[in-house]
Amino acid sequence: MTSGNRVARLCLSLGMAFGVAACHDKTPVASARPPVNVDVIDVALRDVPVVFDYVGQTESSQQVEIRSRVNGFLERRIYEEGSMVHQGDVMFQMDRKPFQAALDAARAEYAQQKARLDTAQANLNRVRPLAAKNALSQKDLDDSVGQEQAAAAALEQARANVTSANLNLGYTTITAPVTGLSSFAKKQDGSYIDATNSLLTYVAKLDPMWINFSLSENEMLNLRSQTKSGSLKLPQIGELEAVIVLADGSVYPQRGHIKFADASLSEETGTYLIRAEVRNPSGTLRPGQFVRIKLLGAQRASAVAVPQVAVQQGPRGAFVWTVDKDSKAQQRAVETGEWNGNDWVISSGLHAGDHVVIDNTLKLMPGAPVAAHLVPTPPAAVNIGGQEGGAADAGGANAAGASGAAKAANGGAAANNGANAANANAKAGAGATANAEGSAGNAANASAPAQLYFAPGSASLDAQSATALAAIAQRLAASPETRVVISGYTDSSGSYAQNERLAHARAATVRSALIVAGVQDARIEMRKPAKIVATDPADKSRRVDVTLSSAAGG
Repeated sequence: MTSGNRVARLCLSLGMAFGVAACHDKTPVASARPPVNVDVIDVALRDVPVVFDYVGQTESSQQVEIRSRVNGFLERRIYEEGSMVHQGDVMFQMDRKPFQAALDAARAEYAQQKARLDTAQANLNRVRPLAAKNALSQKDLDDSVGQEQAAAAALEQARANVTSANLNLGYTTITAPVTGLSSFAKKQDGSYIDATNSLLTYVAKLDPMWINFSLSENEMLNLRSQTKSGSLKLPQIGELEAVIVLADGSVYPQRGHIKFADASLSEETGTYLIRAEVRNPSGTLRPGQFVRIKLLGAQRASAVAVPQVAVQQGPRGAFVWTVDKDSKAQQRAVETGEWNGNDWVISSGLHAGDHVVIDNTLKLMPGAPVAAHLVPTPPAAVNIGGQEGGAADAGGANAAGASGAAKAANGGAAANNGANAANANAKAGAGATANAEGSAGNAANASAPAQLYFAPGSASLDAQSATALAAIAQRLAASPETRVVISGYTDSSGSYAQNERLAHARAATVRSALIVAGVQDARIEMRKPAKIVATDPADKSRRVDVTLSSAAGG
């Protein structure tokens, strides 16, 4: 290569190098990211209202058995089955003729004894002056006195017989002792009534109405511990206000108060019975309904609460965005407690004075500069609507299984943060009270049906069955694709139509309980009751099977 070519190439290389350098000098400097405008609140300790949420069942405050007080034939039913009856209304009429005859006989006997007494008194009036003159012996006087006293006693007995016969005649007209809702007639016209089958029907007083629910032993101990430590402020039990949420999510307009708390722990269920009383002037509430009951009046003392929009969920759990002293965004892991109204109660992770971001959180990243605008902290409130995300109760004060299932179904992940452990404690405190066949363990097994047993002739759930249904509701909340099949059995003895109606009523009770616990009606399949055969166990006719299935076909 000639020296001229080498010089030319060197010049070309130097020129390109200077050109590239010049290009780099002209590259604009990347501009710094502008601060993100965010709204923040100043965290402060404050008393936050707490809502205790339970599943309860309505009960008449006075359910009276209408029984016949006399033996005889039932002539006719006067009232309309299922109607409202008022105190004093005639409900049944017994055959009066035998009792009228008995009254007439008693009156005749009374008249006869009255005549004997008159004769004895007249005889005594003649004997007494003669005996005073020694014209008659003392024995004659004593005999006359004895006859007069015996006749007087016989007259009193006859008078009592007349009163008894008159009462029995009055008992043939059977009236309503209270104003309330009547049940169906258990005896038909023409039936013979005696002491063994004297129950004719029921009348249930509707105003006021009782709401019964339960607390497990663990829940009661937890409440006492929190109250003693001062972290929870509880008013007197009668000052707790009860809000009733019906199965369709609507809030019952009347509010009640706690009227009774059982001092003894039930050995069968491991729970304490609590009863609220609520006015029911229009008769909206009926006995046996499943409702959600929310107790208002308690407060979480000196708690940290932030709006729900500030709390987010990440791979490692819940977190919030905070602004540090350098006006930069930082991510802070927190542990959530109750969800009340529009606020999350923060159990740990935040302290008084922290600045928590409540707006534009999607634009933030750790260390990003922010322009914080301090806004007032929204006042603490509670949400008593029937369809809200669910308020987990104070540190685990959940209903014994069933209310926890309702919150898990309605509240999703929000209510589950701190409710799952409470539900586990509640079921442990309840002692796993479900039957051997209808236990919570069977309820959690999708392949084995939960077998719920009812009392003979009853369509009301007991505590064991409610616990099993709570486990079913929890599993359905965790498995959106799972459905539930409800099927009962009809007894082969007695009236088939009556047995079939009872089986349908029991299945409907189970369905209502699941709906109250948050299970959508579309996920529940009702099947026609099956007949039992001679080889089946005797108690199978009292059973309702609840089966979970990913494809519950007809």
